[in-house]
Amino acid sequence: MIKEIECRVSGRVQGVMYRDFVCRRGRRLGLVGTVENLTDGTVRVVAEGEELALRELIKRLWRGSLLARVEAVEVAWREASGTIDGFRMIR
Repeated sequence: MIKEIECRVSGRVQGVMYRDFVCRRGRRLGLVGTVENLTDGTVRVVAEGEELALRELIKRLWRGSLLARVEAVEVAWREASGTIDGFRMIR
């Protein structure tokens, strides 16, 4: 079943290739979505796909890129909108 998650990731997650990391992992898992830096220093991730792949992405969000230091990952689950195409960074 296709689901959607919206995550807010906090810690040292901006300026450390975190968005690129999320895009690459999301694509490898066959997900579609977006990742963007927010003005409060957090990163927002929206992803759609199979629930198992989304759960794996959440695990990867905690790990992050080599230079990242993730302190928290807040996750909200919902029904997929079906409007997202590809996995991309929002600048």
